[in-house]
Amino acid sequence: MDGHQISTIPSIADEFGALAGVLETAASVIEVFAIVVLLNGLARFAVAYVASELAARDRAASRARLNRGRLDLSRYILAGLEVFIVSDIVRTVISPTFEELAVLAALVAIRSAVSFFLEREMRAMEAEDRS
Repeated sequence: MDGHQISTIPSIADEFGALAGVLETAASVIEVFAIVVLLNGLARFAVAYVASELAARDRAASRARLNRGRLDLSRYILAGLEVFIVSDIVRTVISPTFEELAVLAALVAIRSAVSFFLEREMRAMEAEDRS
């Protein structure tokens, strides 16, 4: 042994091996769904971007369309991040270690910070659109 031992916490994998396989598959499906959400948001933004460029003669309309597209994209990013957190939680529950719990906590903190700043930016864009 190398002297480095990972501490484990009682897990679903220990007690219910078959269920762990199902949950692992579910976590993968959840991740694919999160990617679909993100790609859907990107596609919607691309349409809004092209529409704003086509309305380039009217600067105010162009900027408003682009801001609405950015708001939509931000909403989809937030939703995708929240879904990714669900998959991270499911994977950690399957076979938790203290290291995995620390990584999960860091991921949730990072995604929460991104969510906070995206929401703040969204509020600023919505206020700009109202004025």
